[in-house]
Amino acid sequence: MASGFFAILDDIGALMDDIAVTSKLATKKTAGILGDDLAVNAEKATGFLSSREIPVLWAITKGSFINKLIILPLIFLLKWLYEPAINYILILGGVYLAYEGMEKIVEFLFHREKKGHEVVQESTLPEEDENSEKSKISSAIKTDFILSLEIVIIALGTALEKQHPLITQIISVSFVAIIATVGVYGLVALIVRMDDAGFFLQKKSNNQGFLNGLGQVLIKALPIVIKVLGVVGTIALLLVSGGIFHHYIDAVHHWVSEKIPANIPEQVPQFGLGIVFGLIAVLLVTIGKKIFSAMKPAKK
Repeated sequence: MASGFFAILDDIGALMDDIAVTSKLATKKTAGILGDDLAVNAEKATGFLSSREIPVLWAITKGSFINKLIILPLIFLLKWLYEPAINYILILGGVYLAYEGMEKIVEFLFHREKKGHEVVQESTLPEEDENSEKSKISSAIKTDFILSLEIVIIALGTALEKQHPLITQIISVSFVAIIATVGVYGLVALIVRMDDAGFFLQKKSNNQGFLNGLGQVLIKALPIVIKVLGVVGTIALLLVSGGIFHHYIDAVHHWVSEKIPANIPEQVPQFGLGIVFGLIAVLLVTIGKKIFSAMKPAKK
């Protein structure tokens, strides 16, 4: 009886060791994607009124958890039913990320500057602000879905490499997914509240001494950080999407291997792939919108 009990404890201990090792390896392999995830989501969670930053971030975080709840069983189900479907979903997600990244670049290069009265008019329409906030939250959750999908697949690949049993795969992949959400959005929350932390330090120090200086640095740094995150987030979208095309489309992978010299970092062709696929996606969406607009009946 006692020997059976201790045998169970040994099995549990071995299982926990496997989970810990697999989770550690998976976290290392997903570190690059987590960095991109942080840049993209920090950029998407900024640009709101100070009073709306935390509610917006919390809405995106809840959406991210829901994404994980959908992705985890979906991936294991597809792995059992039809594993190639995972690649197809990733590629479609890559197209969406490439489109998002290139759309930002095209908008930055070719958008029309709004006149003063247009900006004032928009600012007086609360329903427009609400719709814009909902749209940004929806876009952030969609982007998170693709990034989460890749994180889960990389983590699962790590578990499969070690040929661990299904229970180890499920627990370790779920652990990495939860850590990804908590870690990324925890850091995003710290970034978007930098200015509040700065004001707090200034108030606590009575505008004197080291803490006051640190508070001023945090306040002045936030706009710079937001601009940098906007650029980094856009680059990350193109890099992640290009990486998906590179690794999951055989023809593209072979072309890159044959045409790109080995001494060039793989991020370079991946960035180029993100731009090319993104431009094609933007062009197709633009044409589609014009066709749809032309087909709509004219308002009387």
